[in-house]
Amino acid sequence: MSIVMTGGGTGGHLAIIKAVKEQLPLRSISTSSVNTHGTLAEPVEAIYIGSTQGQDKQWFGEDEDFSAKYFMKTRGVVNQGKMGKIKSLWMLFKAFLQARKLLKKHKASVVFSVGGFSSAATAFAAKSMGIPLVIHEQNAALGSLNSVLKKHATAFISSYLEESPIKAYPIKEIFFEKARIREKLETIIFLGGSQGAVAINSLALELAPILHDRGIKIIHQAGERNIETVNEAYKQLGIDAEVFGFTTQLAEYMEEADFAIARAGASTLWELSATALPTLFIPYPYAASDHQYHNAKFLVEQQLAWLMRENEIDKDYILALLDEDLSKRSQGLMEIVEKQGAQKIAEYLTQF
Repeated sequence: MSIVMTGGGTGGHLAIIKAVKEQLPLRSISTSSVNTHGTLAEPVEAIYIGSTQGQDKQWFGEDEDFSAKYFMKTRGVVNQGKMGKIKSLWMLFKAFLQARKLLKKHKASVVFSVGGFSSAATAFAAKSMGIPLVIHEQNAALGSLNSVLKKHATAFISSYLEESPIKAYPIKEIFFEKARIREKLETIIFLGGSQGAVAINSLALELAPILHDRGIKIIHQAGERNIETVNEAYKQLGIDAEVFGFTTQLAEYMEEADFAIARAGASTLWELSATALPTLFIPYPYAASDHQYHNAKFLVEQQLAWLMRENEIDKDYILALLDEDLSKRSQGLMEIVEKQGAQKIAEYLTQF
């Protein structure tokens, strides 16, 4: 069978494709594979269709797991002026015709879309040809394209919706392996993402003297561009903090920490949850559809996290949180997060 994977633009979308793709019994890897139920799985051909814009080519341009890769000239329609929208729609139409030819050429059994502007042409092409369309939505607030396509999808997968056929979020197993119940606050981690977050960096440095006086170790993801500046600031404060930008050791850092202050992008939120790490979320205020706020709110409504708007940061409130019982939320996170999300989605796709 042939599974066409589409979507991207940003790392959050592309990480889902990568995680699911790695769980497929790919023909390019082996002639046969065994799924989690112990039965022989038919080898599949994975095809990727993305855009020349965004990060799609950076992620998958050299990925040999895919039997074929295509990057079409498309771009987003929203946040464009009148003429920009017209041009974007014309590019989308041409890409739609190209996607139809590609789906026919590869005899696609199913199309798996993670949203983002680069998925639009292929998703619409799949529906026009009667090919099953399975959509994965990463955020609690639906993306603009997924909002349109949701009612037309064969299956709509979301960790935030009760009716979703699969609730588990595709998270690397290592985050579950690092999970533990937090009893005492000895280490705090500030996570602003690999690019950093000015508000979180400033907050960390403001809280640092008090945390230091309490004997709390500081781990700080300041962003690649901010490492030197933030390190110098800690040096001036006389505090030995562990500062980094991009890392492949995020699971290990999360394991060490007892409390986190972080943005609320979907991947970060579910990775923190998988490690059972109690977190105060400070959402990126300019995220599309305010999705980071709604992601965090999903956990807050179940009393599993805390939430604070960037323009409402309250240092005294945060310091009070440090004295809260962490074990209750830590235990609750262990109970709510399901494992093997990528594997479950991969098995679901091979049923078509």
